[in-house]
Amino acid sequence: METELHLRQLVLLIQCLEWLWRNRQDFYAFGNLTIYYSPHQRKSEEFRGPDFFVVLGTDRKPRKSWVVWEEKGKYPNVIVEILLPKTAGADRGTKKQLYQDTFRTPDYFWFDPYSLEFKGFHLVDGSYQELLPNERGWLWSEQLKLFLGIQDSQLRFFTPEGQLVRQSGSKQ
Repeated sequence: METELHLRQLVLLIQCLEWLWRNRQDFYAFGNLTIYYSPHQRKSEEFRGPDFFVVLGTDRKPRKSWVVWEEKGKYPNVIVEILLPKTAGADRGTKKQLYQDTFRTPDYFWFDPYSLEFKGFHLVDGSYQELLPNERGWLWSEQLKLFLGIQDSQLRFFTPEGQLVRQSGSKQ
């Protein structure tokens, strides 16, 4: 982890989604975990560690890493990168290109916990199209069927009805 805000943001996203989907067993959501995707099925070749990602239509169980060829070829449905000065260029450039062209991740977002820069993209005909915010500044994730938006300087999930998704055990 690069900073305290970085770690707190990742934990918040994981806890909120796990609480919201506590009765579901068909997804995997985690952060700062390596995804191995080598076409030669070698862990030493192609890998990336998104800050936060969600895979739908899979078993909800602990993993040491996400190995695409051991997971029926599944890549993340959603990726969120937390921008930091030393990683922001890659998050906006090479990682975005990788997630678009190789991972084919339908929904990609980035968020800067310091400047509050927040953007999202949806894959349309093989290319990312920037999402337009609603009147609250939130962006819709077609994959999650949730909005992502900033509240109290944190990236949060909101239901289609506009309700804040709370953390497990919280009284929000």
